[in-house]
Amino acid sequence: MRWIVAFTLAAASPAMASDYVVIKLGADLKVSADTAWAKVGDFCAIEAWGKLPCKLTSGTGDVGSVRSLAGGRAEEPMFGRTAHSYTYGQTVGGNKGVDYHGTLAVEPTGRNTSRLSYTLLYDQSLVPEDKRDGMRTQMPVRFQTFVDNLKKMAEAK
Repeated sequence: MRWIVAFTLAAASPAMASDYVVIKLGADLKVSADTAWAKVGDFCAIEAWGKLPCKLTSGTGDVGSVRSLAGGRAEEPMFGRTAHSYTYGQTVGGNKGVDYHGTLAVEPTGRNTSRLSYTLLYDQSLVPEDKRDGMRTQMPVRFQTFVDNLKKMAEAK
């Protein structure tokens, strides 16, 4: 009987409209996708290209693994993975924070060339209104730095 009450209450509560922001960043690489991914594709390689301490708190770096960043300030479960990509999520600040998903991928464009892409998606309705403009401008800048670092790492001899 409890589930009926819970369902009724959930159905009666006002829904908050989502307002998603998509950030697409990328870089052309002068190495094959296999070579690039071997250098940047580990789930905790973010230590090198993102300058964030990383520790796997569960899993082995595949789907279902969780990485802890910056001494536990953020946890990111991996939702999907291919031969040259992974998708993860992060919730910051509990139910009043930012919920975002990121996909890091390298796709072949030629025999010895590839394209690195980093795509982020977040619901800005979860961000306090007075911080939304700053987040929309700061996130692309921060993650472009990551892309630049990824490019250097991937192309390093």
